[in-house]
Amino acid sequence: MSTDRAASPASGARTVVGVNKFAGAGDELYEPLRVDPQIEADQCQRLAVLPAEHDNQAVTRALSDLRRGAAGTDCVLPPMRDALALRATGGEIAHVLRDVWGVYQPQETL
Repeated sequence: MSTDRAASPASGARTVVGVNKFAGAGDELYEPLRVDPQIEADQCQRLAVLPAEHDNQAVTRALSDLRRGAAGTDCVLPPMRDALALRATGGEIAHVLRDVWGVYQPQETL
């Protein structure tokens, strides 16, 4: 960066939003979100029950249906909805879709 270009915001010759124009009036206070400890405990308790409710055989069948739909021309939303209703995870569903469709690799263009 040339010296003229670096000095121009300070002199006002070049507008840099947030530096020499429309800058805030100082440090803005950031107030992080505080979660009530009882809400956290309740959620942990609900999540602890999930493995017991997870029917692995039913989820495996639902993911197989999703795989068949993704490999063909069927709409994948109904089998995806069914898998989610059986408590399949988003990661499990994404893994099936990546296996069938692959991962997008953008072409480099110069």
